[in-house]
Amino acid sequence: MAGHVTFIHGIGNQPAPDRMLTSWKRSLADGGAGVDLDVFGVTSSVVYWADVMYAEPSDATQEQESMIFESVTAGEVPTIDETYIEASGESEREFIEAMVDTYHLDADESIPVPELEDVDEATAHHLEAVPLPWFVKKPLMRIFLRDVHHYLFNKSITPRPEETFQVQDEIRQRFLANLNAVDAQPHVVISHSMGTVISYDVLKRVEASPAIGTLITLGSPLGLSEIQDQMEPEHTKRDGFPAKVTHWSNLADGLDPVCGADPRLANDYRRDDQTVVRDEMVRNDGLFRHPVSKYLRQPSLQAAVRSALGI
Repeated sequence: MAGHVTFIHGIGNQPAPDRMLTSWKRSLADGGAGVDLDVFGVTSSVVYWADVMYAEPSDATQEQESMIFESVTAGEVPTIDETYIEASGESEREFIEAMVDTYHLDADESIPVPELEDVDEATAHHLEAVPLPWFVKKPLMRIFLRDVHHYLFNKSITPRPEETFQVQDEIRQRFLANLNAVDAQPHVVISHSMGTVISYDVLKRVEASPAIGTLITLGSPLGLSEIQDQMEPEHTKRDGFPAKVTHWSNLADGLDPVCGADPRLANDYRRDDQTVVRDEMVRNDGLFRHPVSKYLRQPSLQAAVRSALGI
């Protein structure tokens, strides 16, 4: 049975769309349980929005970006312009301050910051690993904060001269255009990081969104109450599951800095007060647990894709 997979990327700058799609498909096909979409006749596309935030595509592949973050030294981590914080309104400032507190972004770099506040049996083994160094994680999370703020509050941004976007309006339109262009069934959306916020927002809160079969979220920050608050009134814990989605699988690594504060989603996105999201804790390799390539190589993710596509 053929079908279609729509990918949507997460935070930070990204390779050009064609290069990104090739890299994601290669990672998904890697390993003994890998899924080569082309072999099965499954079409695919990518919702690309990095150019809304950045002037030019990144030269690095997903694998190269992972290696950079794992071997980087202090002073080499990219930074962003944070003047938007001072210009924010009251509700935005409350959101920013709450996120800074959740991710400990005002903590002194010499002070140990807890990776997992509540550790259960399913995630306890993660503590055996060495987490991403704080001097790397802190600027990474500030990039995430900027991206998610600009999206949720639909901020205006000019990444290139004479080209200005309303961030949420533009990205929603791109995602909707991609979804509406898909004829093949079953339709699977694989979203990563900030892309999970976008996919949930569109599938839950945009009436014009078409239905899909399966939503797969990887390294998602949707567990944070600060983000859920911005999805109201459409989102409630009792009925947060999108009606446009049939199945939802969520994979998270407890040491992934983006989702580690609250990696499980089932309790916050119920359907008619029933738990239906399938949460699965995984362990990615290396120090930097967030790269999508590591999630796409997980056998459990590849099994979920096979099941969703019926292959």
